[in-house]
Amino acid sequence: MESPSPDDRPGLAGDTVRRILHVAAALRHHQDEAVAALGLTPAAARALHELDPDHPLPARDLAEQLGCDRSNVTGLADRLEQAGLVERRVDPADRRQKTLVVTGHGREVRERVGRVMSDSRLLDGLTTAELAALRELVWKISDGGCPEECGEV
Repeated sequence: MESPSPDDRPGLAGDTVRRILHVAAALRHHQDEAVAALGLTPAAARALHELDPDHPLPARDLAEQLGCDRSNVTGLADRLEQAGLVERRVDPADRRQKTLVVTGHGREVRERVGRVMSDSRLLDGLTTAELAALRELVWKISDGGCPEECGEV
């Protein structure tokens, strides 16, 4: 495929979007492989990453953070609990409700998940100046069209 000419703005924009999607897919592929090596699915890794080890969270609040249905979080919580990464405990403020508490082992795995989600090997070929320029450009476009629910990746 031939690159668009510098004065072909729609062509440049389309090519740029395709390349951004390609980079996003490559990042996702590397992340999925790395979380699988930790024994987690991508959804379970994201759920564990969203949990604050110092503040137990009701499953319904986790569902809201993840932007998914509570029934999906029940399955994720089951898998995380079976793996010894979280425990369900009665909420002292509301005994009718259970919260998800990150275990000691869960804290260790959550830390590894955080490193996986920050893996920057695709950027290794950039100089510091190029990386700074790319960051600024991505920052400039990242809020456009992304509702608040998109959150941090």
